[in-house]
Amino acid sequence: MIRHILLIKFKASSELSEIDRLRTLFESMPQKVEGVTSVEWGLNDSPEHMNQGYTHCVFMTFANEQGRQNYLPHPEHEALKEVFKPLLEDIVVFDYQAKHYPQH
Repeated sequence: MIRHILLIKFKASSELSEIDRLRTLFESMPQKVEGVTSVEWGLNDSPEHMNQGYTHCVFMTFANEQGRQNYLPHPEHEALKEVFKPLLEDIVVFDYQAKHYPQH
């Protein structure tokens, strides 16, 4: 299982309707791309104020490496990026292999 995390900073000029459209596109990925098992969309609400201007998070799960490889060049991902890029000021992308360790 691979986790794919995006921390997003939108341009101040980004319209809320376009951000909502982007959210819908992200949330539709499990139905459109084989190997994408889940997508969560979140808005920062940390009281610590350490988000450095990043306001949104996308947390995706790929079933495995093949799922990630299906997603990256997929036409639905390309269509999503066409909506995303004009809204984007900055982004952090972080992937990791999710492993579960026994509790002691």
